[in-house]
Amino acid sequence: MSDKEQEQIDTSPEQGERLQKVMARAGIGSRRQVERWMKEGKVKVNREVAPLGVRVTAEDEIRLNGSLIHPFPKEGVSVKSRVILYHKPARQITSRNDPDGRDTVFDHLPKIRGARWIAVGRLDYNTSGLLLFTTDGELAHKLMHPSAEVEREYAVRTLGEATEDQLKKLIDGVSLEDGVAKFTDIVISGGQGVNHWYHVVLQEGKNREVRRMWEAVGLTVSRLMRVRYGPVFLDKKVRVGKSRELKPEEIIELKRAAGLGSVS
Repeated sequence: MSDKEQEQIDTSPEQGERLQKVMARAGIGSRRQVERWMKEGKVKVNREVAPLGVRVTAEDEIRLNGSLIHPFPKEGVSVKSRVILYHKPARQITSRNDPDGRDTVFDHLPKIRGARWIAVGRLDYNTSGLLLFTTDGELAHKLMHPSAEVEREYAVRTLGEATEDQLKKLIDGVSLEDGVAKFTDIVISGGQGVNHWYHVVLQEGKNREVRRMWEAVGLTVSRLMRVRYGPVFLDKKVRVGKSRELKPEEIIELKRAAGLGSVS
């Protein structure tokens, strides 16, 4: 069989969809998480350990950790993506469980049946502001992937005022231990005394990236808040520690920003 013939078979609709895509779309886990489960042998298709790249249909028996799951929607039922905006306070972690027993964002999300909330990126312990959660694993994956170049905007308070040279370096790019990072925009937002505010925009989501960038030019961040993720802004009506569900038209814009088109 030729490579071309094999490719035609692999991409044929009759062969179904890749398992990690199906499970991510159902909100069972992100693609990366599902792939990790598959590598660990926790996912089985028709009683056999599922290899990476396996394609499945609604006729296949799929199990996760021994439990039967149903990632395909029932016939005639349209499964729509759900997204919520959460206003995270500082000193709260973006994790489902914490061995130290600290407060987690998942303890404050609305309960959901038949799916699970997937965090779109993270905010570190001392950072507050906008966090998005969705039941659509594919949407979460696309929004976080560097190739989508989805903008994140932060309000930053620094100890001391930045010089023109420092601001230029932040726009041109500063070297961090995991590569070069830069802001695509910086707006000076005022301040009093030693405290100065800036609004910055970047298209990545590396660990503590904003804080590390300012530290790289000699300034300490004393407060950090995310105010926008793609087309979604932090809603002032949503109090700290509370959330609201995005409207269908907001989800459409979010999917477009992720390169997924309109809402299903």
